[in-house]
Amino acid sequence: MAPPTLVMATRNPGKIRELKALLKDLGIKLLSLADFPELPEIPEVGATFYENAAAKARQVATLTGLPALADDSGLEVAALNGRPGVYSARYAKEQTFPALPRDEDNWRKLLTELKGVPWERRQARFVCEMALALPDGRLYRARGECDGMIALNPKGSQGFGYDPVFWVPAYDRTMAQLGPRVKNKISHRGRALADLQALLASLRGELAGF
Repeated sequence: MAPPTLVMATRNPGKIRELKALLKDLGIKLLSLADFPELPEIPEVGATFYENAAAKARQVATLTGLPALADDSGLEVAALNGRPGVYSARYAKEQTFPALPRDEDNWRKLLTELKGVPWERRQARFVCEMALALPDGRLYRARGECDGMIALNPKGSQGFGYDPVFWVPAYDRTMAQLGPRVKNKISHRGRALADLQALLASLRGELAGF
């Protein structure tokens, strides 16, 4: 009997790698939007991370006829009143999705905006909202957060996005210095997915029916 299939509603190679690592023990066949090049881009127009995740998951489940897992995640910086927030992936440009800038453009803009802000006011958190949509209309939700600081300078070459400038005090390192094993344990995405893993395990038989 073939294993159940789950579509990760992303084309982001960094997210795909992380999700595959986090889901590898569930016995689920994992696809991504890279396996469905004919599908249209799904604009992220929601006001919250969850609205974006739910919309992506529902649309991909409808278009593929398969269970779909979507996440929307980003960085919230206290000194910037929560920015970049839902605009994290396109923070360095005013253009709308899918015209996304390089990761370095985003975190360099962030460091420029925080120039002169003292260390004790550089608190930030990564937030991840996940949505699991089934083709029959059911929708499940999970959320994860990871608290830290915005570093004065980038460090590390692992990870993606804002990882080089996100300082994790418990490890005295940036997220980009920690490596995938530690990152997947403490990251916002890892924590959100931990909440979903038990659900995915319990739904495994049903997932195989789609």
